[in-house]
Amino acid sequence: MGWLIFPVMPEAGLVEIERAPIHYNTTPVNDRVQQLKLRLEEGSAKLEWDGKHGWLPSVLRQLDIPMSSQTLVFSKTSLQLRRISPAKPRAIYFNDDTYVGWVQRGEVIELSAVDPVQGGIFYTLKQQQTERPEIVRDRGDCLTCHASSKTKGVPGYLVRSVFVSDEGQPHFGLGTTTTDHSTPFSKRFGGWYVSGTHGNMRHRGNVIAREDRSNPIDPDKGANLTDLSGLFRVERYLEPNSDLVALMVLEHQSQMHNLITSGSYDCRHAVHHQKIMNRALDRPLDHETESTRSRIISAGDKLLRYMLFVDECKLESPVKGMSRFARHFSSLGPRDRKGRSLRDLDLERRMFRYPCSFLIYSESFDNLPAPLLAHVETRLIRVLRGEDGSGEFSHLSPENRAAILEILIDTKPGFRAKVNALK
Repeated sequence: MGWLIFPVMPEAGLVEIERAPIHYNTTPVNDRVQQLKLRLEEGSAKLEWDGKHGWLPSVLRQLDIPMSSQTLVFSKTSLQLRRISPAKPRAIYFNDDTYVGWVQRGEVIELSAVDPVQGGIFYTLKQQQTERPEIVRDRGDCLTCHASSKTKGVPGYLVRSVFVSDEGQPHFGLGTTTTDHSTPFSKRFGGWYVSGTHGNMRHRGNVIAREDRSNPIDPDKGANLTDLSGLFRVERYLEPNSDLVALMVLEHQSQMHNLITSGSYDCRHAVHHQKIMNRALDRPLDHETESTRSRIISAGDKLLRYMLFVDECKLESPVKGMSRFARHFSSLGPRDRKGRSLRDLDLERRMFRYPCSFLIYSESFDNLPAPLLAHVETRLIRVLRGEDGSGEFSHLSPENRAAILEILIDTKPGFRAKVNALK
């Protein structure tokens, strides 16, 4: 589908997801889009056609995705590239586990959701008025882009920053960046519209690039824009904004999803190969080798470092979006007895007030293979209690650690018992 990124060549790792123990295309899934697909087929849900946007508004309602999450990308870096340009950007909407892509006069709406076990699953819905709209699961085309080294080698997501011509064509020769919360602000949002304020910081959004490697853009021209109506016809979209805070959350969660999925895949492969070797060597099936344990620890540590915002790019100026996104996002909670939430935004020095990813509440995190989940949660608790001596988490103050621990004890089912059990 390629709806968050530019095309890349398939990589060797793709072969592995069709074999044991993953079986990506043949294992039944239960993600949010699949659930809507089944409801439509059963007749328990119905989509309503909109003369201006087709199925889009109804799809967003059915998937519980806020319109305020709208972000707009004008680079020709997705499936329906012929319909995308600076004058006709592509809209992306999202919640914690589901993504929707829409273009003006597009043939399809692009959908993807995170299955709790298998990771990113991709679908399309034809933009054609009919009594029985049908969501169709992709069987491999989307993975040309959405399963590569840029997505940690698994079916997943990414946000790219590229330099873009006045026709929307990326200048790949000028360089590209896969962005997340660690990316310097100055390298973000190339090829995207950005509505919001960010003080003295500059980014690559809102501007057309010149083919001049030494000076491709004027970042001042695209800075601190609160009104995008001078750049394209905003009235053709559900919202007039491409919210800055929504973009930052999108960057964080896209790679967090990938790390959860890659950790899950790595652990499942390690355990699967270990069982094969145990049978061959006539060892107990649950015998764990040092190699297997090392793979699990490596995957878990990568995930933990990211979810605790190690190497986060510090904000040099306050950041503010232009839509209701920040308020809506923070309102989702859950909150502890002191009223605190991992969704509380800071936006002055860093993204979140309490730097631990809100996706710790996700079904995909809870469905990590048991050995991996145990390692991540055990080390997380030790870090938050100040017992981890590695120095990797020195960015977390004692107050940060205590607050995150208290929030998780109050809001994540079963976490209190795990803390109490760990001596």
